[in-house]
Parts: sequence; C-alpha cells; structure tokens
Amino acid sequence: MVPSWLPGDTPYQPAATILTEVTHTKLDVRFDYKKQHLLGTAVLTLRSHFYPQSQLVLDAKGFDIQKIELLGPKKNKTLPYTYDKRQLTITLDHAYPRTETYQVRIAYVAKPNELPAGGGSDAITSDKGLYFINPLGTEKNKPRQIWTQGETEASSCWFPTIDRPNQRMTQEISLTVEKQFKTLSNGLLVSSNPNPDGTRTDTWRLSQPHAPYLATMVVGDFAVVSDTWRGKPVDYYVEPQYAGTARAIFGRTPEMLEYFSTKLGVEFPWEKYAQIPVRDYVSGAMENTTATTHGASIQATQRELLDASYDTGESTIVHELFHQWFGDYVTSESWSNLPLNESFADYSELLWAEYKLGPDEAALVQERKLNNYLDEAQSKREPLIRYHYQDKEEMFDRHSYEKGGRVLHMLRHHLGDDAFFTALNRYLTTNKLTAVEISKLRVAFEETTGEDLMWFFNQWFMQRGHPELKVSHIYANNQVSLQVQQVQDTLFQPVYRLPVTVTVWNNNQPTEHHIVVTRASQTFQLPASQKPALVKFDSDNILLAQIDEDRSQEELLYQFYHGSGYAQKAEALNLLQNKTMELAVSSMMRNALSDKFWALRRLALEHLRRYRGPESNAVRKDIQRLASADPNSRVRAQALICLASFPNENFGSYYLAGLNDSSYTVAAAAVEALTKNPIVNAKSQIAALEDTPNSTLMLAISNYYAQHGGLDQYQWFLRRLPDMPEMDLYNYFQAFGNLMARIPPVERDKGIKILEDYARTAPKYYVRLGAYRGLAALVASSPNLKTILQNIREKETDERLKAFYGLM
Repeated sequence: MVPSWLPGDTPYQPAATILTEVTHTKLDVRFDYKKQHLLGTAVLTLRSHFYPQSQLVLDAKGFDIQKIELLGPKKNKTLPYTYDKRQLTITLDHAYPRTETYQVRIAYVAKPNELPAGGGSDAITSDKGLYFINPLGTEKNKPRQIWTQGETEASSCWFPTIDRPNQRMTQEISLTVEKQFKTLSNGLLVSSNPNPDGTRTDTWRLSQPHAPYLATMVVGDFAVVSDTWRGKPVDYYVEPQYAGTARAIFGRTPEMLEYFSTKLGVEFPWEKYAQIPVRDYVSGAMENTTATTHGASIQATQRELLDASYDTGESTIVHELFHQWFGDYVTSESWSNLPLNESFADYSELLWAEYKLGPDEAALVQERKLNNYLDEAQSKREPLIRYHYQDKEEMFDRHSYEKGGRVLHMLRHHLGDDAFFTALNRYLTTNKLTAVEISKLRVAFEETTGEDLMWFFNQWFMQRGHPELKVSHIYANNQVSLQVQQVQDTLFQPVYRLPVTVTVWNNNQPTEHHIVVTRASQTFQLPASQKPALVKFDSDNILLAQIDEDRSQEELLYQFYHGSGYAQKAEALNLLQNKTMELAVSSMMRNALSDKFWALRRLALEHLRRYRGPESNAVRKDIQRLASADPNSRVRAQALICLASFPNENFGSYYLAGLNDSSYTVAAAAVEALTKNPIVNAKSQIAALEDTPNSTLMLAISNYYAQHGGLDQYQWFLRRLPDMPEMDLYNYFQAFGNLMARIPPVERDKGIKILEDYARTAPKYYVRLGAYRGLAALVASSPNLKTILQNIREKETDERLKAFYGLM
C-alpha cells in the first residue's frame, strides 16, 4: 500500500545553466506613489560564463521597456530586443567571449501591482517583489513605506537581472525619495544628496558579490539607532515610536556577531549589518545581505517586551543573522539545495539558546522544532535535498528548516563540537562567495574528520522520512537486553544507521553506553549488576525519530526526578498526564510547578486542567500562587487558564487581578477566563481595556464580546478593525460574526458588508476564510446570506479555500 505522504511524480529541477554572468548591477530608481510604479535605469555589467554569447536573456517581469543600450567607450549603441513580459531577450552587437565584459543600460518602468496574481509559499506569501504600503497616506494608522522581497525569484519584478541563486553580483543602488524618508539597502551608504525639487538621492554600495534574490531596498519614516561591532556599523531601524525600545529588541546583535564569528572562525564577512521592520510584510523575516527585513510585529513597547520570549523574537534575529554566513556568503546553487541555507539558519536558533539561555531553553527549541517537522511528516515526506518538485516554493517547508536543523544537531553530536565547527569553517572558507550543492558540505566534513560520511548524508539528506522506533528492554543474568526495532515503511524509507546513547541507572548513578543501530531489529546486551531503576534510550535527546519506548510508571517517575534536564522531565510529564489521579503522579506534577525552568511549570499547568485527584486543594493553591506571583508571564497566563478549567469554582478575584497585570499576555488570559466564567462586575473592567494598543488583548476582548456582548459593542468591533493585524483577522472576523448574531438584524448591515468585502477580496486566504466564517454565523437569522456565501465560494480561486468550501 502506497503511504499517503508519498508525493506523485514531479519534474526534475536542475540548477540553472549559466550562460551569462551578471557581475555588477547599478540601479537608479525613483517612485510614482499614485500609480505604484518604479521608474528605473539599470546598468548591468556582464560577461559570458564559458561559451561566447551573442544574446543576453534577462528576467524582467511586467516592465515597460523604454530603451536598451550597449555602453561603449565613445558612444552607445541601441540594441534590438524581444520581450514577453517575463523575459527580455537582447541581441548583442557580436558574440562576447568570457574574457570580455560588457555593459547594458536599460530604462524601464516596473509595475508590480499589475503583475498576474502570483502564488508564493507558506513562508513567503506573495511574489510581486516590490510593495507600496499606504502609498497615498490614506490609511491613518499605517505609515507610508516601500520595501522589496526578492526570494525566491522576485527581484526581477523591480530590476532586470538573471534571477537565479547561482548568479552573483556586486551592486550599487541610488534611490530618489522624499526628503523626510530614510532609505536602506545592501552595503554602505556612500552618498546622500539633496535635489532641487526637494527630494534626496541616497546611494548604497555593496562591494562583495551576492545573489540577486538578496537585493533589497526600504523607504519610509524610521528612527535609526546605531550600534557597532569590531568597528562595523550595526543599525536598528524602527518606526519612530519604538526608538526607545530598539536596543531592547535588537541590542544583543553585536554579541551574536561576536559569538558566531568566534564559533565559526570566520568573521562576519560583510561591511555592515542593519535590521528593519516593515508593515504588511509577506514573510516572517528575510536575510537580505547586510540588511535583514523583519515583519513589523518584532517591534514592541516596553510593556510588550515583558512578554518577549526566545521563540517570538530573538530566535528570528539569530536565524536571519546566521544566514549572512549560510545563504549569503555561501549560497545554495539551486532551490533544490535550499537546506544548505535554511537548515543552518534554523540550527543557529538552538546554538544561540544553548550559549546564551542554557541547556533547558535549547532542549525546548529542539522539542518544538522536532514536533513541527513530525507534524508535517504526517502528510509529506521528501528528501531534504530534492531535485524533483512541482514548484520551487514547495522547498520552503518544515523539512528544509526544522528537519534540516535536527539533522545538523545529530551530525554535530556524532562528530563532536571541535570537528563540527572546524568543518563548518572549512566549508565557509573554501566556498566563500560562491554557490554550492550538498556535496560541498559533505566533502568539508570528510576532509576535516577523515571519515567517509556518505552513509550519513545519504540517509538524512538524500532520502525521505525518518526512523520510527520501538524500544524495549528486559533485565536478566546481570545484563539488560535492549531491543530496538525500526518499524517505518522501509519500502519508501531507509533502514537507518543510528549512533545513539543509552543510559542505565543503578544506585542513582547513570552509566552511558554508546551503541549503533544498523538493522531493522537488533538486540544489545548492556552490563548491569542489578535491575536498573531506569534504562533510557537516546538519553541525550539527539535523534530525529519517533520513539515508542517501553517504560513503567515507576521508571517514568524516576526519569522525572533523576533525568537530565528539560527533555526527560517533559517526556515524563507528557506520558503520565492521564495518570494524575494517582498520588505519585500528582506529586510529580506539583513538583514540576516549582521547577526552576518556566516551560516545565507551564507544561504541568497544562496537564492539571480539570484536575480532580487526591491533592485537589493543594494543587489549586499551587495554581493560584503561580497565577498571582510567578515571575514568568507565560506561566501566570497558563495558571489563569488552568483555574478557568475548573467548573463551578470561584476564582474571579484572580481573573480580575489578571486584568490589571503588567503583562498583556496575562491580561488576555484573564479575559479568556472571564469569557468561560463570567462574573457580574467583569464587563465594566474589560470595557476599560477597550482602547488597548495590544492585538493579543484586543483579540481576547473580541472573543469575550462575541459571547457576552451586544449592540453596545458593535461599534467597538468597527472602530478597532483598522488596528487589528492582518494575521489576527481570521479570529477577529469570526468573533465579529458571533457578536452580530446577538444583535437585531437591522443594525448590522455595515458589518455584513465589511465581512463580505474581506471574504471576496482580502489578499490573504486565511483572512477571506475568517470573514466567510463570520458571515456563516449569521445565516440562521439572515437567510439571504446563503446566496452571498454560495457566490463567494463559486468565485474563490485559491485551491486551499476551494477545498475547504467543498467540505462545508
């Protein structure tokens, strides 16, 4: 039987053939805000790669081409060309050998909003390259900005180039902008000159070559907070109201630069590093060379920073910075080799957590990343390096990121830190400023260690899937017989070679055994003078695998109290979560409520929801203590949610106190608790929070009003809609629909019209779905909406929504 996760036949996707190299790009651009056009002149310096070329083919999407010239020492020549709105084919004046460079100047107008609607991916949701945000200033709560997003091949939506990752060019961009705006691009600002018409022209120059998809420019009203590292500029661009917290958000960047430069033995290779958040961004963040772009949500007020956690901000800063080595300095030659960029950036998040925050936080990163991959693996299993796919955007998945990061973690553990980082140094220095494929990485590790690592790279990078293991043990005759079975479908996945550590506990002393699993079923004999209290397979939590390991309740309790760190304690909590009626287990949960690591306290609270065990009163007191006094806002919030899970019990004083907590996350959890357990005087206190600037709290209030509001709150939904971030509209619209179901039909025409417009035209599919569901909540009292909803379904073009609507 063919598994559901096995993909169908897809075409072979080789690296692009290089006929011509773009060695330097010089751009002069200005902007028509009304039309949302870029008016540009590009001067490209080119050479033939190997064979002489008499024709130049450039990617140029949706341009108006005004003039193309060959630049000469004495005079320029107009060149003939053909153009199909995707590629520009230019006939040169003669065949150019690889020893002769030439320059072509192209005057053009880029019109990104007039391009055919593109796809994008889950990671990068649009592919029009150039974005005008609030260009006419008509949206009162949004600044005017211009920004670009080049990955994967969208730089050619705003300048002509050969838009492939195996190209490499130096760059100079001159931007003419209104004088009140700041600009940012790759490299250093080499000049900034006022113009007679009141504008200003800024010129940015990148002196080392990079791939075209890494080109960037941003225009807008920003405050610039300046830092340095080893004499290089390190700048943080933020909207002016966040100038006071810019260092709190980005201020560890110099320390990160120092740590990674030292760890890799390769100093940060570029001339500056800047970071800038932009509105309505189509990705989480992007590692443009020397100038990373972030989504606006990374900006935070002082109060919002109280809720900052590693996985919601700093990990992204780390990820994009590490790309400056892995992705920018050394670049994957094709999208098939994308894990050479993304796996390393993903793994850097664990490296920094381990260094700066400690082993428990690193183990939490490992757990979250592994679970993300395993979730995706239920419906999709592909080789990490895959030359067969339908669309390059498919590469931006949890394989290229999370699975790849876990594979690097295993490789590091197998070889040891010295060999691992020495090999990375060899890889970076040997391949600097070039585009590479996976074999280059393998060779760097083999040359460093002297070990043939084809087995590792073949099973983890070139084949799909992961090991699924059943592990059991018995004790007899002074030894532990450990059986390991690989039960994955080996018709489509390999039988893995797995170096792994097994720890045997006797007399409260651990003994480590290093074994190598090589067969589908294998038994290992481990010496033990008496029956162990615990036998723990993969005790250092390294394997990328699904592991079903037989252990008794007593062994799991022993593991919690004696195991090393977060991973083993969390596993015991998870595996015993359904046994909390037993005193030993509930005592373990209570112990976890006092653990030094916040994530374990929060995990125990999750498992104590609706607890009715032998220590009920003591457990409730523990939860109340955490709700009011835990130093971590995520734990306080989870404690309130836990209290709200106990029906017919009065914890209203804790909920009301939570509304005034310094943390928005806790205040939102208090509103959520009051939504489930309303009390008489809560509504007025929640109303006092209606003007909150925080979207998390605003969304919680919308859910409260959806169940307990009425006509008085209708105008609040309309008033706050412009302030709700796009990513939260899916839930906001459903709450709005549920609120409108509670008010007279004659009062809700404006709300219905807003939901209908969003359901038809919102750029993001999930926003359209949220608006559609909001309308669907009104069908019972407004039967005419059935026709509107049917029409919305019929006109939808997104395959995800069409599939969803077909199931409704």
